[in-house]
Amino acid sequence: MNFIRFSDLCASGQVAGKRVFIRADLNVPQDDQGHITEDTRIRASIPCLQMALDAGAAVMVTSHLGRPVEGEFKPEDSLAPVAARMGELMKREVPVIADWVGGVDVKPGQLVMLENCRLNKGEKKNNEALARQMAALCDIFVHDAFGTAHRAEASTYGIAQYAPTASAGPLLAAEMDAISKALSNPRRPLVAIVAGSKVSTKLTILKALAGKVDQLIVGGGIANTFMLAMGLKIGKSLAEPDLLAEAKAVIDAMKARGAEVPIPTDVVTAKTFAADAPATIKAADQVADDDLILDIGPETTARLAAQLKAAGTIVWNGPVGVFEFDAFSKGTEGIAHAIADSSAFSLAGGGDTLAAIAKYGIEKQVDYISTGGGAFLEVLEGKTLPAFEILQKRAAG
Repeated sequence: MNFIRFSDLCASGQVAGKRVFIRADLNVPQDDQGHITEDTRIRASIPCLQMALDAGAAVMVTSHLGRPVEGEFKPEDSLAPVAARMGELMKREVPVIADWVGGVDVKPGQLVMLENCRLNKGEKKNNEALARQMAALCDIFVHDAFGTAHRAEASTYGIAQYAPTASAGPLLAAEMDAISKALSNPRRPLVAIVAGSKVSTKLTILKALAGKVDQLIVGGGIANTFMLAMGLKIGKSLAEPDLLAEAKAVIDAMKARGAEVPIPTDVVTAKTFAADAPATIKAADQVADDDLILDIGPETTARLAAQLKAAGTIVWNGPVGVFEFDAFSKGTEGIAHAIADSSAFSLAGGGDTLAAIAKYGIEKQVDYISTGGGAFLEVLEGKTLPAFEILQKRAAG
């Protein structure tokens, strides 16, 4: 992917004295009293802000927070608590500016927080007049919010269209590089793990990947649907019988390319969905009518682990079993450790995947962990994200 990197602009002295507008992702969780309960996103945004300040820029930063009604300010929608926490971390004052669209007074070496961008009328619909007003505030626009990269809004897309220069901040650039490495130009074999409760929510991803990957590992409720499509009994396990034709089409598409969807040969079952339910390992063709499949079995785990260790590139989205229950966590644990031990370039994303990575302590062994949520899933679907599209267009001149 060809795009302008903000780090390159800073390194080449093109930022000194310039007005820099940074779109960050500061959408942090808060309790009922408005106290921030988790500040990872604030911490993650600071390197870009510090880079701009060190380069001698006049720095403006904004983000969305929550789901405010456009044009209606409520105290709970304010970025003030975010600015206060950012100030503590950066050891400086971070003033919050309301009604900023018409103009911002900020000098080189200063950092100001522009109030919740989703309060501006026309933000979500990418209103052209609003986007042009935002673009007029700066010399350089920096998109550093991958979590919003799949939305074409005024503060993410429109401003990038009209700002004199549009660039990717370090967080967004890292995502663009990782995605490019894993999907545009992968080292083979390329193995994708797509797991979750429903085929319907991941169907477009499965179809898109079926044309690209060498092995497509399915897990969770998705695997149950694929097992059913292959004529195996799954008892009362979670599945989507109305999507058997779709699952079969994915298997056939892979087979036609000499690739495969490995179907479990053994599973871990229980009679009830509970953490203390007795777990029984069974061959995949021995599942009883009152069984629930809650994990892949040790034989399947070992087979998949061997494939992952031999991979060139691994894309991971979703745990393969109910890993929150210890008795049904061995499959996901085995997959996690196989990814950690593999020499493949590994890219992982999705909320449950991040939880599994944290649970098994393999953060340092996964090459890139995407924090994008919906944006990450859209990339796997083969969609070009609006943020990527406009930044590449601007880089091309």
